[in-house]
Amino acid sequence: MSPERQVVDVGGRPVRVTHLDKVLFPATGTTKAEVMDYLVRVSPALLAQLRDRPVTRIRWPDGVEGGKFFEKNVPRGAPDWLRHRVLRAAPGAEDEGAELDLPFIDDLAGLMWAANSGALELHTPQWTVGPRGAVRRPDRLVVDLDPGPPAGLDACAKVAHLVADRLRADGLETTVPVTSGSKGMQLYAPLPGRRSVLEVRQYAHDVAYELAAAHPALVVAVMRKELRGGKVLIDWSQNHPAKTTITPYSLRGRETPHVAAPRWWDEIGPGLAQLTPDEVAGRLERDGDPFA
Repeated sequence: MSPERQVVDVGGRPVRVTHLDKVLFPATGTTKAEVMDYLVRVSPALLAQLRDRPVTRIRWPDGVEGGKFFEKNVPRGAPDWLRHRVLRAAPGAEDEGAELDLPFIDDLAGLMWAANSGALELHTPQWTVGPRGAVRRPDRLVVDLDPGPPAGLDACAKVAHLVADRLRADGLETTVPVTSGSKGMQLYAPLPGRRSVLEVRQYAHDVAYELAAAHPALVVAVMRKELRGGKVLIDWSQNHPAKTTITPYSLRGRETPHVAAPRWWDEIGPGLAQLTPDEVAGRLERDGDPFA
């Protein structure tokens, strides 16, 4: 077999890997092998976020300067050990009611399979799937903080504290901030799984509109671009049953490699910046996982 195409053993599973020297981020020269190395370093924390959630991948097979595409279903040629399950597309999805054959990434071998295919971004819903295929009620609430220029991460940090304080008032004591690896942030609050996905979505909607009314110079809760300049959109819609969000610890397919990076609350303030893969892996090894 060519050195550019080989099968390696990853935790007892055969994984086909190709072109490890392929540059996926030309601006920094970051190769597929370096992407895989990052995933190895953060795999316990990333796999905890992926557990029992179907994974939608965004693939850049020729690197971030090439074309990209979304992939929901298990592709032809996927390894036979990859766990997958047929589920119906959620109400409100473009393909509502259609049968989807969705993959789950359970281990390091699954991460290597995804990386080899150029799947730089791993997106997941707010709900999980039980062992018999039942879709469970959401176990987390997420809000996406999207700054409208000239607002940036500093403004997102202010809004993040407002959201966390508001959730705490309703008994959601733990909220984890995640700089998105793009331009904004996400906030995750664990839930006990007693509320339906539509109830959670409505609650997120109500919190967003309440904060927009209380802080109109800083916060907006509607997506119309003409209303968002200089403000931070609290995007509550990520709690819709058909929506997925970038998974914490996933890479982003941007010009330079950044990560959807879980953060500690004492960092969320002026000077907040997106983090690179090396920074995230080093912080995780040194400081632990904010989700733990």
